[in-house]
Amino acid sequence: MITECIVLAGGLGTRLRSVVADKPKCMAPVGDVPFIDYLLRYLLKEGMTHVVLSLGHLSDQVIAYIESNEWTLKVDFVIEEEPLGTGGAIMNALDELEEDEFFIMNGDTLFNVDLFDYSNWHQEKGSKLSLALKPMRQFDRYGSVQLGENNKITAFLEKQYCEEGLINGGIYVANREYLEGLHLPEKFSFEKDVLETQVKAGNVYGFESDSYFIDIGVPADYERAQQELA
Repeated sequence: MITECIVLAGGLGTRLRSVVADKPKCMAPVGDVPFIDYLLRYLLKEGMTHVVLSLGHLSDQVIAYIESNEWTLKVDFVIEEEPLGTGGAIMNALDELEEDEFFIMNGDTLFNVDLFDYSNWHQEKGSKLSLALKPMRQFDRYGSVQLGENNKITAFLEKQYCEEGLINGGIYVANREYLEGLHLPEKFSFEKDVLETQVKAGNVYGFESDSYFIDIGVPADYERAQQELA
């Protein structure tokens, strides 16, 4: 069972600024607590013992909140002095991890995947890089993901209206040695420079889960979170 996770929570949150102007996205209030509270409680419930928060914009708010509460899992922080892209942020956090395999997720998305099942599935496949996929109907906000034989992802498709399909749910399992072996620059996009290139090489597996999913990155879904989570 994989028990460590990097949470990417350093984004500027520009699309959410009309409703949450003075906070990083992961600190956007949902009911009486910030969104990061829901994420950490989910990770704790799923058996995580160590979380590394990759922070940037307004990081002091996140650190102050975490340190003012008691958590029964270890939480560490890595702060970007300048934006490194999603990929650079992941690589910047690796030194804080103790294990060879770990989860990665976004600080503005809650996807209630069974991480025990996902972890075992990833290891049984012998995968070095896996992606949790959410089945969705009647959507146009997200690009869709094509899945081929043996659960290998074959393509990422551009955003367009889909009656039904699979989307990138934003929870990854990665292998440290595998990522380091790609010899990527200090600043890069995990989605463009790793996922898309490795899919073309046939190296990315997709794990389907129809669990609850919400991404608070836009005002409409942030408002939905107030109803569904709070």
